[in-house]
Amino acid sequence: MDSIVRRQTLGDLLRRSAARNPDKLAVVCGDTGWSYAEFHGIVDRLAAGLAARGITKGERLAILARNSHAFVALRFALARLGAVLVPINFMLKAEEVAYILRHAGARMLATDTGLAPLARGAAALVPAIEQLIWLPSEAPSERQGDMIDFAALASSTDELPAVALDGTDLAQIVYTSGTESLPKGAMLTHDAVISQYVSCVVDAEIASHDVALNALPLYHCAQLDVFFGPSIYVGGTNIITASPAPDNLLPLIAKFRITSFFAPPTVWISLLRSPLFDRTDLSSLRKGYYGASIMPVEVLRELKQRLPEVRLWNLYGQTEIAPLATMLGPDDQLRKPGSCGRAVLNVETRVVDDAMNDVPPGVVGEVVHRSPHLMLGYFHDDERTQAAFHGGWFHSGDLATIDAEGYITIVDRKKDMIKTGGENVASREVEEALYLIPEVSEVAVIGLPHPRWVEAVVAVIVVKPGCALTEAQVLSEVQSRLASFKTPKRIVFVEALPKNPSGKLLKRQLREMHAGLFTEA
Repeated sequence: MDSIVRRQTLGDLLRRSAARNPDKLAVVCGDTGWSYAEFHGIVDRLAAGLAARGITKGERLAILARNSHAFVALRFALARLGAVLVPINFMLKAEEVAYILRHAGARMLATDTGLAPLARGAAALVPAIEQLIWLPSEAPSERQGDMIDFAALASSTDELPAVALDGTDLAQIVYTSGTESLPKGAMLTHDAVISQYVSCVVDAEIASHDVALNALPLYHCAQLDVFFGPSIYVGGTNIITASPAPDNLLPLIAKFRITSFFAPPTVWISLLRSPLFDRTDLSSLRKGYYGASIMPVEVLRELKQRLPEVRLWNLYGQTEIAPLATMLGPDDQLRKPGSCGRAVLNVETRVVDDAMNDVPPGVVGEVVHRSPHLMLGYFHDDERTQAAFHGGWFHSGDLATIDAEGYITIVDRKKDMIKTGGENVASREVEEALYLIPEVSEVAVIGLPHPRWVEAVVAVIVVKPGCALTEAQVLSEVQSRLASFKTPKRIVFVEALPKNPSGKLLKRQLREMHAGLFTEA
């Protein structure tokens, strides 16, 4: 029997939603609005157009673009073809983008007008990139004439080829910053992503009657696969915007009667501080989600006071688990402040010691998972894949405690990751850039509490004897090498870095010493 009769892929989900809800509004972005039937039809034509350009099953196509209707259409068109999506962080520099393109073996890169210069600069460094695809944006933009036109692809009259495809095939490679200076490509199948969708629908209560505002970058798997994808799965309505600024978000919530919204704590804080907040009708909002970092308890209390009808969820995970792993629900926000909750439906989570024994309540251990959400491994990196799955569990790299009720609280990052404004920053990458400055003797990069970014990148530097260095000089040196979100917010000069008797740097001690650096920021 042909396996297509039992097939469950991302492309199949959209087709089924369109069959159930053909006339229902699926996607709105700027002046563009598509019903489910229209969205399905555009995706089919776009897939046919890409196939006519030589995109086949297993080919990697990268997207370097801000949120738009075109972005999500391309995402599902690739799924229909069995091609592999490679979403790229648009805050990276050209050299950083070029590394991902080379490592993924991408043949085409899709971009928009605003990011076209960055895309061209990166593509110029990667001979394998054959052509760029131009994507229309939320606001009217000028088409790039030398690129393949999205509208032309989406108007294709070619026949959509039949593709031998099933859930075990690769759907996407999502690059994530680890402790190393070079990112790793997490390989996620259709099965993994859809298993994660099921957990989102059940535990985050994604529903067909939701009108969801998708404002955080779609290159990040949180917005793309915890919210947009599951909403399409159940037949919800999705408003897409490229700007998470309060003066854009608050009017959109009122205009479209938004019921569901996700953002990291930094964005929620910016909404609360906006002069528009109390002048905007936010009465439609019912579900609020946050992640990437813990919401300060005082902000939680303020949200509950000023948005009393909104139920809140804290969602925790990482790219390698597609990305949702645990959830703290609405009833536990103030009962378990700071916790990331318990494992979601399709995930099994433990907190273990180095011998893989469960730690007692209150004792720090590493968070490990088993789940059908999990990646196949890191693309072209067997060594780090084997290390990540050591002992038959996926090692998150996060250190945590677990209480008697099974609620997990992250206390540190084994891989020394800083999460600033919802973005991951590997401290080692920043340290390597700082070590290129001749006057630097030693440096430690840490994350410190910040009222806006929740956690800010800070560099603690020891200057070589006989040398002089200022904060302005350091920032001038690294700004040309690193994306803006990786650049330290402050430079602290010290005589020596704290170390243990074996010479190991004590970053936790540094964080304690400088914890109040941004108290008045």
